[in-house]
Amino acid sequence: MWFIQPKQDYIAQIPWEHVDEPAVMSWQIRARNYDTPAANALFVVFALISLGGGYFMALVDESLLVSVLIGGGMFILFILIAMSMTHQTAILVYRFTETHAEECSWKPQMDAVKPFLKWSAIILMPIVVVIIIMDPSLIITSLGPLAMGFAAWMMGSSKGYQEIARGSRHDELDWRKTDKIYLYPGRDIIGLNIPWYHPELDEVIPEGIREIYCREGERENVLSFFKSRLPEVEIVEEKFHL
Repeated sequence: MWFIQPKQDYIAQIPWEHVDEPAVMSWQIRARNYDTPAANALFVVFALISLGGGYFMALVDESLLVSVLIGGGMFILFILIAMSMTHQTAILVYRFTETHAEECSWKPQMDAVKPFLKWSAIILMPIVVVIIIMDPSLIITSLGPLAMGFAAWMMGSSKGYQEIARGSRHDELDWRKTDKIYLYPGRDIIGLNIPWYHPELDEVIPEGIREIYCREGERENVLSFFKSRLPEVEIVEEKFHL
């Protein structure tokens, strides 16, 4: 989930643009890089809908065991689908040198969809078989695991899916031009306000906050780096757009 740090070390695998410059600091993190309170509120709405859907599905049979299996299974399935929409995470990898900073990011959700569908089908199929043995009229319940297994197979063989799963974004941060540093309240995030040139308007835009996601408890260490290199830059604790 979003709170689990990626176990694989991606730092050495990324083709950095300034690999000739020694890194002062580098790290990787799995983070929810968006407005989490709004997403959490939406998840509560989806959870209530999932609860209602699970309760409705539990009414299809009078047997307590079958009702619990069907209703509980559908509730869990709906909740997992809801979390896949409201609790998406991104893997962010940072590398800072004395003159440059680079960020590589991508969303690993697509990589997780295939095994999730595969193992869900494997786990649910024996349960569905038991339900069908108890009541053959419920053979329609087998469509769920079969559809999951088929979807997992299609995703594994789809060239388009494989290309999307490998997609990533690589950005450079000109951190030395920072004129203001923001500390996001309650989260390990630092915002660097870096003025940038807008080619269509042919002018410099004074506001351009680039967020830096720090590992839990390490925001002060990253902030110390900016304090030592940018001693005259103002530091404020204030929310900004994510």
